Amino acid sequence: MDSNPPGPEETGRVRRNRDADWNAWPVDAYLAENYRRLHPCDIGVIRHHAAVYRRFAPGSLSRTLELGAGPNLYPLMLAGAASRGVDALEPSAASVHYLRAQLTHGVDDSWRPFYALCRSLDPALPAECEEALRRVRVVRGTADELVPGTYDLASMNFVAESVTEDFGEFTAVCDSFVRAVRPGGTLIAAFMEQMPSYRIGTGPVWPACPVDEAALRSVFGPRTTGPRITRLAKDRTLPEYGDTGVLLLTATRPDGSSSSVRE
Repeated sequence: MDSNPPGPEETGRVRRNRDADWNAWPVDAYLAENYRRLHPCDIGVIRHHAAVYRRFAPGSLSRTLELGAGPNLYPLMLAGAASRGVDALEPSAASVHYLRAQLTHGVDDSWRPFYALCRSLDPALPAECEEALRRVRVVRGTADELVPGTYDLASMNFVAESVTEDFGEFTAVCDSFVRAVRPGGTLIAAFMEQMPSYRIGTGPVWPACPVDEAALRSVFGPRTTGPRITRLAKDRTLPEYGDTGVLLLTATRPDGSSSSVRE
């Protein structure tokens, strides 16, 4: 596959997930731009997600999901008290390699401030980051391989809107995310607001689907109960990706059959 595929402005077509070489995801450059230090948006996301995990007693969630985990460790850290087992589902060979190395050999020192913040917000987390991550199992796979009703809780961070330019495909990923939890299960997610297709460093253009609060409500409203969406202001300490901020979602999969709706 071409390592630098043309963008839609060059081809006149919408790029879908399959049009990008995710196995070549630039892990080192991505971490350097986004996660080598705590940024304000990280703090906001961690505060939001930690408040959800604190609702659950330690070990009360049998199995949880991080959909499209990528090389971002802090969502996996946050699950380390409430969840007895965490599946980090990730399609990219490069990101899977990074995750498995971190879990096997210990985390990069740059992740330790992230864990310190996580634990300050949820004291039920283990004293050591490595202990929290011991619950994680890295699974190579995609959203359409998820078995409905498998998880007590599912988390997704900067994924569905960052892998396709097709709103229908964005919706399908979100639908699989909702259906992955059991009826009554909990959903937490973060989305880049209005982010166009983007570059990491000087690499290729990666496909993205700009979404706003109205778009999220149109997708999650028919599929969940009690969806709550909050917004974080644009983080000026990050590279300019064209986004206008971050949207944070919490919701519940209904006990009935409405979550099976597809568009």
